[in-house]
Amino acid sequence: SLAGFGNLMQDVLWCFSQVKGTIDIGVTEADIISTVEFNHTGELLATGDKGGRVVIFQREQESKNQPHRRGEYNVYSTFQSHEPEFDYLKSLEIEEKINKIRWLPQQNAAYFLLSTNDKTVKLWKVSERDKRPEGYNLKDEDGRLRDPSMITTLRVPVLRPMDLMVEATPRRVFANAHTYHINSISVNSDYETYMSADDLRINLWNFEITNQSFNIVDIKPANMEELTEVITAAEFHPHHCNTFVYSSSKGTIRLCDMRTSALCDRHAKFFEEPEDPSNRSFFSEIISSISDVKFSHSGRYIMTRDYLTVKVWDLNMENRPIETYQVHDYLRSKLCSLYENDCIFDKFECVWNGSDSVIMTGSYNNFFRMFDRNTKRDVTLEASRENSKPRAILKPRKVCVGGKRRKDEISVDSLDFSKKILHTAWHPSENIIAVAATNNLYIFQDKVN
Repeated sequence: SLAGFGNLMQDVLWCFSQVKGTIDIGVTEADIISTVEFNHTGELLATGDKGGRVVIFQREQESKNQPHRRGEYNVYSTFQSHEPEFDYLKSLEIEEKINKIRWLPQQNAAYFLLSTNDKTVKLWKVSERDKRPEGYNLKDEDGRLRDPSMITTLRVPVLRPMDLMVEATPRRVFANAHTYHINSISVNSDYETYMSADDLRINLWNFEITNQSFNIVDIKPANMEELTEVITAAEFHPHHCNTFVYSSSKGTIRLCDMRTSALCDRHAKFFEEPEDPSNRSFFSEIISSISDVKFSHSGRYIMTRDYLTVKVWDLNMENRPIETYQVHDYLRSKLCSLYENDCIFDKFECVWNGSDSVIMTGSYNNFFRMFDRNTKRDVTLEASRENSKPRAILKPRKVCVGGKRRKDEISVDSLDFSKKILHTAWHPSENIIAVAATNNLYIFQDKVN
């Protein structure tokens, strides 16, 4: 359990680098990880990067001979999900960057996942093949067509064993439904539909229909000059297929019920915390924008992440959050410089652990934060190559704000704002976490005695 946050340590299982080769010669833009997602069992972990690639890691089975390798994740499959495109009507380049990955529950031997860039969602099937057919009638062994007049006997094709091969094939392509950039996809609990959200609209798709989607939210004003907010994230309720939430750049969350009307332009619930006038500043509106929204596994709570805080909301209380956690309050005095270098617009994600008792989110300097909801304790940990040797123990880090700095503390003025942890994932049932730090993926697990 991660309940003992006073002396919380994490074992490093492994560190994966997206950079190919044995020597790290620098980070290219295409290698930067842009999303991380465990599947429903936690046996697979998928990452997407800015180069449009999806890399899937598979958890190794526990070995009696090497018990310390318990839970180690190794590369299972790599494939190119999206390619760069060009919108000739608008003269715009469409990046290949993977914005989000969402797994579907496993129904058979194959795995299915959704991946999306700014405009197009794709459904991928990932399957294993360890047998190949031989003995075709119309083709020779090299695959060339045979002359039908030369075929005098019929052969029964047989399956021969072969080296295991993992294949990724696109099964559906859902395109041409979004004018603006897609920021979220979420699979419904009915497993027949999913939604995709962009800045102004949310569309509902059926997995079997690729040429048509149903618009369920549209906040685009008749006059774009009257635009005051945009949609930043959206997610379905984990158990009720009719309910979903979406967040906005104004720091508000709307809960919608699809049973009310076809177009959910009127929300069922509206969550907003009144602003403290004493904290009002030039940056108030920017830092209140919600970058991520997540339902708890129980479906009772909603977690939101804005620039400085993580908030937990009870679905039955709309006027204020029940919990607020300061992620990096020491940056409040640095907002001016963060605005100048555009860091203030960074979109941090947040995740629950399997029991909804601990939440995790990222920060700068490759720091990530954990908050225990029961004990109210928190810890700051660092993901870096220096402390990522197998079986190494992560030591809690502390940031010093002015005054005398202790030996084990780091000054707020020496934080590296180019090293940021935007994307994290938590195993659905175990204390294993995945942390994406630029082009590196770190996987940690709690200390095993």
